[in-house]
Amino acid sequence: MAIEFLKETPSKRERVSAEEWDARLELAATYRLVAHHGWTHLINNHITLRVPGTSDQFLINPYGPLFEQITASMLVKIDVDGNVLEETPVEINRAGFVIHSAVHMSRTDLHCVIHTHTVAGQAISALDCGLLPLNQGSLRFYKRVGYHGHEGISHDLEERDRIVRDLGEHKVLILKNHGLLTAGANCAEAFNLMYHLEKSCETQMSVLASNQPYSTAPPEVCEKGAAQFYRGNRALGQRDWPALMSLVEAKYPDYAN
Repeated sequence: MAIEFLKETPSKRERVSAEEWDARLELAATYRLVAHHGWTHLINNHITLRVPGTSDQFLINPYGPLFEQITASMLVKIDVDGNVLEETPVEINRAGFVIHSAVHMSRTDLHCVIHTHTVAGQAISALDCGLLPLNQGSLRFYKRVGYHGHEGISHDLEERDRIVRDLGEHKVLILKNHGLLTAGANCAEAFNLMYHLEKSCETQMSVLASNQPYSTAPPEVCEKGAAQFYRGNRALGQRDWPALMSLVEAKYPDYAN
């Protein structure tokens, strides 16, 4: 069914509002960018985006296609209770709905959520020390990361309350023994946070694997560095996004189908 859906998905461009179509394009592009950087896990994991003008609807990938196959028309519109709001022959992944809807329901400022299972991210999620401020790039996460204990595959709706509690006021959550989650005001911010979080995880695992002594900056320098990234309370990643969209349009033009 998923393969047939992949081949036969009709365009939704004329069946949704212009605002929703633009959101679908950005979300489909984000799926392609995550695949481009090798952060995928077969057909698992999700990126969701709130439907513009709504508080209780968001777009999610169908459960079947790979991230590098996702198109704007293929994305499925659901509500916070996991109900599919349009006709589609495919299913969505319930675990994805539970984790993502927890963030969407509790944080009206966060419209895009990315969840990954990369090797480096899973490795960091298993370390008692968590993410360390080992370089300038990782300082943006200093005391700005939540940690959520592993509870098995996220099928239990009651876990949403604990995900919300552990995320707190942050935009980044490390799911212990599981993976990474970032959220932003838009796709650009969520992707930017995930890019630098993934780089920070890779760097940390390389440092630890060296078995050499390492150092971190003093706490006051770490806090200064973190504050510099968020100066002006602006969404991160806005300058990068036009170039990233151009990359997707050039290399993966079918994303806009």
